[in-house]
Amino acid sequence: MRAAMLDLHAGVLALAAPTPFQQGVRQLGQWMGLGFKLGGVNVTIGSVLGSLLLLALFLVISAMLKRLLHRYAQRNEHVNKSTIYTFERLLHYFLLTVGVLWALSVAGIPMAKMTVFAGALGVGLGFGLQAIFNNFVSGLILLFERSLKVGDFVELASGVHGHVRDIYIRATRITTNDDIDILVPNSEFVNGRVVNWTLREVARRLKVPFGVAYGTDKELVKKAALEAATEVPFTLSLDGPRGPQVWLTGFGDSSLDYQLVVWLNADATRRPGAVTAAYYWALHTALEKYGIEIPFPQRDLHVKSWVRPDRRPDDKPAAAGSMPADGSRVHGNDAARDVERDIAEESASRSDTPSPAKNPGAAR
Repeated sequence: MRAAMLDLHAGVLALAAPTPFQQGVRQLGQWMGLGFKLGGVNVTIGSVLGSLLLLALFLVISAMLKRLLHRYAQRNEHVNKSTIYTFERLLHYFLLTVGVLWALSVAGIPMAKMTVFAGALGVGLGFGLQAIFNNFVSGLILLFERSLKVGDFVELASGVHGHVRDIYIRATRITTNDDIDILVPNSEFVNGRVVNWTLREVARRLKVPFGVAYGTDKELVKKAALEAATEVPFTLSLDGPRGPQVWLTGFGDSSLDYQLVVWLNADATRRPGAVTAAYYWALHTALEKYGIEIPFPQRDLHVKSWVRPDRRPDDKPAAAGSMPADGSRVHGNDAARDVERDIAEESASRSDTPSPAKNPGAAR
C-alpha cells in the first residue's frame, strides 16, 4: 500500500513539472510583456509586433487587390484603364489608412491619445512638411477630378512633355518619347499651366510651316503640299472638314510663308516631334519633285581686298559628305518609320495581353 502511494505521488509531481515547450512559451510571454509606459499608454514588444503584422497584412491585401484589378483590366478591353487606376489608388490609400489606425489601436495607443500626434503633425506641416502635404492633396485632386489620367499626353509650362504613367502620393511619373522618366510634383499640375493633348479628343491639328521663293505659282505649291500630306500615313483624313489644307500665312523677307495644316490620328498625336519631322521630309521631297525653290536669306557682301592663299601640291579637296563604301546612299523617311515602329510595338504589346476570347485557359 505504501509503495502504491509513493508511485501516485511521483506521477503527480511528474505532471506538475513544466515541459521544455511550456517553459519556452512562458519565457516568450514574459519577453512579449516587456515594454515601457509613455504618456499613460503601456507599449509592449508584443503589441508592437502585433501592430506591425496587422499593417503588413493590410499591405498584402492591397497588393493582391491591385493585381486582381490589373488582370481584370487586361482581360476586358472595354474597361477604362484610367478609371481602374483611380479606383486602385483610392482603395490603396483607404486600406493603408485603416491599417495604420487599427495597428495603432493594437499597439495600445487609443484614438483619444492621437490629439498629441495631431498637434505634432500640425507643427511639422508648419515647419517643413507643407510641400509634401500639398503634393499629396494635389494627387488626390488629380485622381478625383480626372483632368489628368494615366495614358494622357501632357505638356507642362516648364517644357516637360510625355505620357502620364503613374500618379503617386508625392509626384507623377511622365515618360517622354525618348523613354526618359521624369517625376513631376503633383502640385505643379494643380497650380501650373498644363496642356493635355488627349483630354477631350485624341485627334489633333498640326501646322507645319515652310517657305518658297517669290514668283512660285500658289496652286503648284498647294498641289505639292497636299501630295506630301498624302504620303505621310498619320494624316487623319484626306478630304472633308478635317482634310489637309495649305495656308498662305505671310510675306517674308526672302520667301512666301505657307503652312501645311493637317489633322493627326490618335497614334501620331502622342509623338509630335517625329511626326513633324516626317511631314518636313515629305514636303521637301514634293517640292523637289515639282522644282519649287526653297529660298534662303540673301546677303550682300562687299570685299575691299582679297588675298588668295597659296595651295600646296599635296592638298586634296575635302569630301562633300560621307558615303557608304559601296557608294550608295540610304533614302527614306526615318521619322515616319520611327513613329510607325512605336505604334507597331504598342499594338503588339496590346495583342499579347491575354483575354478570355483569345486565351480560353486564362479564364480558368
